[in-house]
Amino acid sequence: MLDRIDRKILAILQEDCTMPVAEIGKRVGLSTTPCWRRIQKLEEEGVIQRRVALLDPKKVRAGVTVFVAIRTNQHAEDWLAKFAAAVNDLPEVVEFYRMSGEVDYLLRVVVPDIERYDAFYKKLISRVALSDVSSSFAMEQIKFTTALPLEFAAEA
Repeated sequence: MLDRIDRKILAILQEDCTMPVAEIGKRVGLSTTPCWRRIQKLEEEGVIQRRVALLDPKKVRAGVTVFVAIRTNQHAEDWLAKFAAAVNDLPEVVEFYRMSGEVDYLLRVVVPDIERYDAFYKKLISRVALSDVSSSFAMEQIKFTTALPLEFAAEA
């Protein structure tokens, strides 16, 4: 369970992980060394998995987001391993989920344009047999965040 100070530190780091530890400490009411120790502990425990830079998709020509819903009649472990390996090998796929309900898998794919999506689609279906693939192009991103809600971390 994370205490109030840990949650404050995590909220700050989710907003800007480049902030100096001294500044984070000042904002949460700690001196630099205890703040740094808490951050190191959060990293050691795997709460903080990694620190990354978020890029502007349009500036790196990956501004088209496609949600790909996949249904399959294959549910064996060996098929899933082959499918997961194929998907993990495709850099256009930035998120990959096994779902409950009518859709078996959901991918979030980013590409520069519809032609590149078509090329991606052809690569995907050449690598693994799929029963049904449905693509939905995002028209507008209304909300996007990588920050996780932290109020649940306070619950026992």
